[in-house]
Amino acid sequence: MLSITGVSIEGQTTQNINIMFVNEVDNNLANVAVEVALNYVKKNPQLGLSVDMVYVEGNRTDSKDLLQALCSKYSQSLNNNRPPHLILDTTLTGVSSETVKSFSLALGIPTVSASFGQEGDLRQWRDLSPTKRGYLLQVMPPADMIPQAIRSIIIYMNITNAAILYDNTFVMDHKYKALLQNIPTRHVITSIAEERERSGQIEKLRNLDINNFFVLGSLTSIKQVLESARNEYFERNFAWHVITQEQKDLACNVENATIMFLRPMSDSSSKDRLGSIRTTYNLKQEPQITAFFYFDLILRALIATKNILQSGSWPSNMKFITCEDYDGTNTPNHTIDLKTALIEVTEPTTFGSFEIPKGKAPFNGNAYMKFSMDINAVTIRSGASVNTRNLGTWEASLNAPISVNNEADIKNLTADVVYRVYTVVQAPFIMRDPSAPKGFKGYCIDLLNKIAEIVEFDYEIREVEDGKFGNMNENGEWNGIVRKLIDKQADIGLGSMSVMAERETVIDFTVPYYDLVGISIMMQLPSTPSSLFKFLTVLETNVWLCILAAYFFTSFLMWVFDRYSPYSYQNNREKYKNDDEKREFNIKECLWFCMTSLTPQGGGEAPKNLSGRLVAATWWLFGFIIIASYTANLAAFLTVSRLDTPVESLDDLSKQYKILYAPLNGSSAMTYFQRMADIEAKFYEIWKEMSLNDSLTAVERSKLAVWDYPVSDKYTKMWQAMLEAGLPNSLDEAVQRIRNSTSASGFAFLGDATDIRYQVLTNCDLQMVGEEFSRKPYAIAVQQGSPLKDQFNNAILMLLNRRELEKLKEQWWKNDEVQNKCEKPDDQSDGISIQNIGGVFIVIFVGIGMACITLLFEFWYYKYRNNDKVVDVAESKDQRHTVMKNVAHPVVKLIKQDSPKDASKRQTLRTRSMMPSLSKFQPRF
Repeated sequence: MLSITGVSIEGQTTQNINIMFVNEVDNNLANVAVEVALNYVKKNPQLGLSVDMVYVEGNRTDSKDLLQALCSKYSQSLNNNRPPHLILDTTLTGVSSETVKSFSLALGIPTVSASFGQEGDLRQWRDLSPTKRGYLLQVMPPADMIPQAIRSIIIYMNITNAAILYDNTFVMDHKYKALLQNIPTRHVITSIAEERERSGQIEKLRNLDINNFFVLGSLTSIKQVLESARNEYFERNFAWHVITQEQKDLACNVENATIMFLRPMSDSSSKDRLGSIRTTYNLKQEPQITAFFYFDLILRALIATKNILQSGSWPSNMKFITCEDYDGTNTPNHTIDLKTALIEVTEPTTFGSFEIPKGKAPFNGNAYMKFSMDINAVTIRSGASVNTRNLGTWEASLNAPISVNNEADIKNLTADVVYRVYTVVQAPFIMRDPSAPKGFKGYCIDLLNKIAEIVEFDYEIREVEDGKFGNMNENGEWNGIVRKLIDKQADIGLGSMSVMAERETVIDFTVPYYDLVGISIMMQLPSTPSSLFKFLTVLETNVWLCILAAYFFTSFLMWVFDRYSPYSYQNNREKYKNDDEKREFNIKECLWFCMTSLTPQGGGEAPKNLSGRLVAATWWLFGFIIIASYTANLAAFLTVSRLDTPVESLDDLSKQYKILYAPLNGSSAMTYFQRMADIEAKFYEIWKEMSLNDSLTAVERSKLAVWDYPVSDKYTKMWQAMLEAGLPNSLDEAVQRIRNSTSASGFAFLGDATDIRYQVLTNCDLQMVGEEFSRKPYAIAVQQGSPLKDQFNNAILMLLNRRELEKLKEQWWKNDEVQNKCEKPDDQSDGISIQNIGGVFIVIFVGIGMACITLLFEFWYYKYRNNDKVVDVAESKDQRHTVMKNVAHPVVKLIKQDSPKDASKRQTLRTRSMMPSLSKFQPRF
């Protein structure tokens, strides 16, 4: 039985209270706060309190020792007839807290607890009866309320991902599910790692596609975390929010960062009392908010207990049982309204007032100390805080929103939506361009920019280190972009990436943004050698020499026949004097006749003698045959080069051994040929197993008897040839191998048709051969389960409806500025090129040049080598009359005397028609 006694001091009644103070190891703030509270009671006799305290300390992980200590101390108190009126429980969480609550619940001892957690987290006090709710009370400490600020910030700023790091000054075990419950925010809650692992911890969180970091802890812990992060993690696509119980300023050694900083502020109405307690009672421990919370809670619990005792509401015949007496059903039933008494305490608070639910509202999990936290934006440059702006406040509550001074200021602290894009450079989809905003340009960059306008995000783009889109090895491990997406190091895989079944098992693809693309063949464009005198190569040199010899021989023979035949013109001038054509076949005329006979113009008048005509007819027949043969052979000669196409399809490539061929190492084309070869090998093993199966009957075995292997091994041979040829590691290397190939050992590249088409578009020495095969679509890759898939799908479909993708294709495949203006090869042109027929024009110019030279020679020879010279005379004014007398005809004949010795030799001068006016007649030479 409990006897209630009081001591009168100078007219005041002092109430004796027995308490059992239960704390856990390392919670020194609670120990100090209890000592200060007891000292405060002693120094303030007007409170009318006298406290006798029993102290019990336990380990958070050892319930057995703690329970034994509780039962031992409790039994001693009962034996000393000083049973505890109240248990003050400052255990935080874990089995120590649960042990204390089980102990007080089982023995029916009034308890005021400062443990962490809401009502559902207090497992031992979940289903209390109404009477037990009156004396088993829990008030949440500030460290349990402060994390709720994270919930308010995330809701206000609409944050979609978050990493919450905390140190040992906070307990977050019970917050893993409850803190962000019913909020669509992907988050991770974890304790701050040790110093050696801290950088790696932040790196792993970033690889989980988290760019919003919340750090709960002391200023020392916050400083260590911030200094462990790389400088790039403080850029605009990251946001840092640090929350502490301390009231000092934030300081850390980072290069350039703007951080949201939350710290508690004491109630302005309680500042005087706070200062007095700090100086008078030496309560200077940090964090102040927790120390003064314990002080105020313990003091109010003592006063509330005293008030109940003094009011007579405390049961006079209160029953107590020991731990040994408890059998699980004999808990004493008390009617102590400690809750109401705690509410009615009028003692002023030191840091902040208490929010205690009234009426029928649950007390446990809803009672806490009210306080506010300042929200500041701290700008740090080169390790020093250069600016601090107040953004607003947050009032401690389970669901209270933050109060913001200026909405624009806090928006600047949000992490921009910046996705990490990994790509492979492959023109024209992705090309490096230092002048471009992101350092790259191409079809896919334009596509991503258009999607970003719809979905509203920014991105940073990098080239994957190994230059691969992603292939799986024999161990099931991936490389390239697929590896980055699996490891959460990339948000988007961009480029000419084929949709493949095995890739879709580990990543997701959007709807295709490009038509089905297959594998094609790229080879060197055969260069037909051109020659200005290609028309001369139709006939061999010895044939040309024979034709030339026949020409001169026939001309000479015709001259001989015309000179000695009695029926020729020169030997029968009188007979043919009335003929219009009086052609004398001298050497010059014979050469001219044979030459012109080979032309459509014809040779002109034939010889008069029969023998000469037989020679001419023979020459005509010879010329007809030669010209016809030359024309036919010229057409055939020009056609032969056009028909020289050794490879026109994949089958042609597989059936020859002269031209080497291979796809890119690690490409989808390589995977295709490798798998086709593996399938053929498996088919062969199946057929061989069937053929050698001893369990088959003779009839069944006969059905499998064939001379040849029934399944093609084309791809097996091709794959072996590819391995022997060596797979190029890049497209540039493949193009270089094509260009270095010769007619004796060519090289063909097997790759995506779009890449080959672009290479042909930009290089005049390459050609695309054959039809496409193994066609697959191109799509954008994202992480498996990423919400970007649906967002990008909608954006791509919108672009398709607007025909934007067709415009991009037009831009990068038809109107590309790097497109080469290639000349048509002979096999694609409309006729013979000037390079092959230009020699004919040279012949014309040479002939004209020779004619000019001949004219000059004739002029020189006639003027200076002929003894008798031809002159034209024009009379002067004083001789005009004499000349007119001597003119008997329109033609003037003048005889020039040479010398007296040659007077007998005269020559008639060539006449010239008289001009209408002799006065204008001028000498010609």
